Amino acid sequence: MNITKFTKSELIATAIIFAVLFIISYPNFILSLRRARDQVRRDDLGALQHSLGEYESDFGIFPPASSDGKIMDCKKPEDVVKIDKKGRLIVNLIPCQWGQDPFVDLTPGSSKTYMKTLPRDPYFDKGVTYLYFTDGSRFQILAYMEGAKDEVDYDQRVVARNIKCGTQICNVGRAFNCPIDKSIEEYDRELLLK
Repeated sequence: MNITKFTKSELIATAIIFAVLFIISYPNFILSLRRARDQVRRDDLGALQHSLGEYESDFGIFPPASSDGKIMDCKKPEDVVKIDKKGRLIVNLIPCQWGQDPFVDLTPGSSKTYMKTLPRDPYFDKGVTYLYFTDGSRFQILAYMEGAKDEVDYDQRVVARNIKCGTQICNVGRAFNCPIDKSIEEYDRELLLK
């Protein structure tokens, strides 16, 4: 058996080479992780937009929003869902939790699932969250992209609204039947004045 021994200078040279490679590649590694998180956000917004569209197609309205920007389509486990004489759903809706609750059709006997689990921001543990707003016929979903102006979806109009997606200012959004640069209420008032 032939064991090769390295000299002290060879070990130092090897360590220096690895250190230089690490220093050169580390910023690109961090950048790729950030881009991956922003792609998750982009995918989440698209999936939410699609699921909300399916819901609206089934019920003719979008699910209500809570005051803190969550989708109101969940119920307490002990709550019973009923249908009144006019065929309307009777249930005490509560906000669905991002990253925990499913987005489903609550109609008795239905097993339709719009999303197995509502997505949550990759930095949810750091206080970053998605926001959902609706008046029943329109919706907006806002999010925060770490890449900000470097991201294709970055929207200065969303930033100008100065709405916090948790701990960060929202800078990207998707909307249905309304502009993204103003609240749904503002847009409704504008339509009434026309």
